[in-house]
Amino acid sequence: MRDITVTGAGRIRFSRLVLAVALAALVTGCSSGRGFGPTKTASVDPMPVGSVSAMTEPQLRATADRLGQSYVRDPKNKTVAMQYANVLQMSGRNDQALAVMRRLAIDYPKDRDVLAAYGKALAAAGELEPALDAVRRAQTPEYPDWRLLSAEGAILDQLGQPEEARALYRKALEIQPNEPSVLSNLGMSYLLQNDLRTAEIYMKQAAEAPGADSRVRQNYALVVGLQGRFAEAEAIAARELTKEQAQANVAYLRSMLAQNNSWSQIAQEDKRRRS
Repeated sequence: MRDITVTGAGRIRFSRLVLAVALAALVTGCSSGRGFGPTKTASVDPMPVGSVSAMTEPQLRATADRLGQSYVRDPKNKTVAMQYANVLQMSGRNDQALAVMRRLAIDYPKDRDVLAAYGKALAAAGELEPALDAVRRAQTPEYPDWRLLSAEGAILDQLGQPEEARALYRKALEIQPNEPSVLSNLGMSYLLQNDLRTAEIYMKQAAEAPGADSRVRQNYALVVGLQGRFAEAEAIAARELTKEQAQANVAYLRSMLAQNNSWSQIAQEDKRRRS
């Protein structure tokens, strides 16, 4: 919940949170998805995205240092560079991650795995138009990958094109039904437009779907908390975090919504939309 801000007009905006679920799968997900071949390396084993998201900050730093040393020895090693960039992004070092992926994209200008991860790095650094171009170039129209469709949708949401984004999410769900990351992104799309009730419907489906990870369930806790149901949000968050972390997140959410009467503005907009 740390990356959320609410404007004076009550419009909710997100930085990494909106893109995280959609784009995290691109580093390892595409190489095992349709139309992508596995990447082999003799020195570094593939590292599941979920294991990175569960790391503490000291663990992230240690992993970044280890991968950084491997990267310096062989910057053209695709697997090492992509894992290194992913850990850097999880550590908040987006500019450094983008530099790693930009160099790799020069070495592998037609590699779809690399283009997808490059798009992720661009989006995390706030360069949304170039990110959109990279993700679209990584896609194969005649054999589309649902992860890339979802990632493209998340970027379009950030660019203020929710209808186009939702069409892509639904297309992704046709390929991968009940996929929790796509359902969560669809919920985020409505959340960005302050349609909290519809957002909760999709977030709840995402959180209850097989394969839902911690980020998906925390997003569900977020949308519940944004509607003022703080005890329920804390209970959901406590399944993924320590009790202290869940309490701290909800306390932050309370204070954020209290600023500039933000909660009242959001509630009024949601009420007008339903009437």
